[in-house]
Amino acid sequence: MRRPPLSGLLALAATVPGVVVALGGADLPSPVAALVFGGAIIGAAFVLAWAAEAAQVDVSAGLAVAVLALIAVLPEYSVDFVFTWRGGEAAARYGADCAPPGGDGTPACSLALANMTGANRILVGIGWAVVVLIAWRRSKERGITLGRADAVPLAFLTLASLYCLVLPFKRTLTLWDTAILVAIFVAYSWRVSRAPAGEPDLVGPSAWVGGLGKVPRRATVIGLFAVSAVVILLAAEPFAQSLVDTGQQLGISEFLLVQWVAPLASEAPELLVAGLYAYRLHTTEALGALVSSKVNQWTLLVGTLPVVFAVSSRGLSGLPIEPAQRGELLLTAAQSLLAIALLLGLTLSLRAALALVGLFLVQFVLGAVLPPQWHDRELLALSGVYLLLAAVTVVRKRACLLPMLRDGLLTRYSDLGGDLRCTTTGGGRLRLRTRLKEVLPTGR
Repeated sequence: MRRPPLSGLLALAATVPGVVVALGGADLPSPVAALVFGGAIIGAAFVLAWAAEAAQVDVSAGLAVAVLALIAVLPEYSVDFVFTWRGGEAAARYGADCAPPGGDGTPACSLALANMTGANRILVGIGWAVVVLIAWRRSKERGITLGRADAVPLAFLTLASLYCLVLPFKRTLTLWDTAILVAIFVAYSWRVSRAPAGEPDLVGPSAWVGGLGKVPRRATVIGLFAVSAVVILLAAEPFAQSLVDTGQQLGISEFLLVQWVAPLASEAPELLVAGLYAYRLHTTEALGALVSSKVNQWTLLVGTLPVVFAVSSRGLSGLPIEPAQRGELLLTAAQSLLAIALLLGLTLSLRAALALVGLFLVQFVLGAVLPPQWHDRELLALSGVYLLLAAVTVVRKRACLLPMLRDGLLTRYSDLGGDLRCTTTGGGRLRLRTRLKEVLPTGR
């Protein structure tokens, strides 16, 4: 193709109105602003997907997916940093309560954690399940199977989730937590950078970019990543704010809007990217991108919140974790552990995906039927269900746990060919089976 495909030009054109409005500071009605900035985010999400696919020509597929996941979560970073910065300013002004005495509404410090927990639970409860459902609809496959190399993000996600299980029992999120979580992210980034380059299957705009010469191809990929990142940073916050403003006109609580409406806006790019991958039956890349996004959010995002809070509050006391937020953190960590347990065999079945989305929706049903004073008990009960199911699943797939951690943390990428299978055999025992991509000529 000598000219870029029309779909690529349309995606770039969709980002222009949002950028113009953001830079010009035009005051639009909230519903109109949501459409303008939402269109910009959608356009940038498609550009991200094509750039990440084309990048696999020059770098490893694992590193390309990791970079894609990092850029795709930039909206969540920007929105959550705004709430954290406001919380730090409130702490500097009013003290550890982050709110004026007798003030109404949710303390500013709680909103930062509310946005983060909501985004993490949407990513797993909706994102992972939607990818499996799209793949099932397109191919009738009752699940998505990952390769052994996908044990890498899963292993680091396990480390991060086990550490984050401690956070609900703390009073503050401190710079010590930053050091540990950022160290996990750095180790993960170094690990995926060692993955060898593969043979990408490129179509549409990504095929056009991948067909360019070496220098223009790399320049175009970097340019597309940069443009997408700038668009997302410019559009994500006003998009979320316009949704919040629209909801406030309907009398919806601020906490509810920050925890669920704003993350839906900021999570749109990565969900759209993963959905596009799944629709094109690149199911491994789709789920792998979401697992990488979860690693990013559960390590770098959570780890950098205390830094933003320390700068804005001009102190080192740490981001306060109020009693109401401890239940939210516990539920988020418990959901992560169940998701990891379901993926221990590197296969996420349709039944497991339905379980994730079903449990995610249960919290809204309980919140609607139970009185507000029962909210803490509701979170504790749901966390217990998640942890119980996670423990049962780990016991059933216990033969897969150590191989997954070994492959994810230690095994060389050159030895990670093939797929890892864990299946339940007669008598409840577990069997570990590795299917090689290339078999011997004898067929053995």
